[in-house]
Amino acid sequence: MPDKEIGIQDYAMFRDYLERQCGIVLGDNKQYLVRSRLSPLLRRFNIANLSLLITNVVNGRDRTLREAVIDAMTTNETLWFRDTYPFELLKSELLQKFKGRPGPLRIWSAACSSGQEPYSIAMTILEFLQRSPGAFPGGVQIVGTDISSDMLNRCKAAEYDNLSLSRGLSDERKRLFFEPTANGTMRLRSQVTNMVSFRPINLLDSYSSLGKFDIVFCRNVLIYFSAQLKTQILQQIAAGLNKEGILFLGASESMSGLSDAFSMVRCNPGLYYLKKQ
Repeated sequence: MPDKEIGIQDYAMFRDYLERQCGIVLGDNKQYLVRSRLSPLLRRFNIANLSLLITNVVNGRDRTLREAVIDAMTTNETLWFRDTYPFELLKSELLQKFKGRPGPLRIWSAACSSGQEPYSIAMTILEFLQRSPGAFPGGVQIVGTDISSDMLNRCKAAEYDNLSLSRGLSDERKRLFFEPTANGTMRLRSQVTNMVSFRPINLLDSYSSLGKFDIVFCRNVLIYFSAQLKTQILQQIAAGLNKEGILFLGASESMSGLSDAFSMVRCNPGLYYLKKQ
């Protein structure tokens, strides 16, 4: 049976590697987390123990192994219309600001996991357009990005099982926006998927290739980074936002002491950040 214990030196080496590669900061004594995430890879890659797996990935000997490790260590917890208020704000207030513009409305969902957030944004916009047809003559472009190639493949497939669909999705939205598949899952209809494209992006790298956005969702992501990296990421996001661009962070995340590029706008409920002029 493979050895699934992680020594102190191996853990320290892996912590440093993970922070360098994707900015994720593991706390002290999180060997259990690394063990639970990486142990399934031992059989898949026919590696005898976690110590050898960590050595191989840190030394960069196998690109496929590296991608699998990053996939495994990237938290992919998500649900439909998470926290509710960002989507309600979009529909009731924020989308109104962009009505009638000649160019496309562009929205970025960063660290989009298996796609629930960008697709929830698309459904919200479609619901808005039912009341305001022709509001965006230049079209709508939603871009979802993630570091995990496995997650991006799931996003593009746009198929979800019953467990995934039960988390935050109303029966009405299931009926309107999904269709059954032959294998028992549900697939998003083309009216939703046509609004969204997906790209691999590491938030530690440059994202200037994505172009400029009007609204950015970067929610429940910054909590995994050091203060220095949070500031770096927020600076890049600010640079990628158009004039009066809007940023949503997670409900438990704060920008305090990290960036002066935004003004906080409190709503009832929730809040968002407006790019300063």
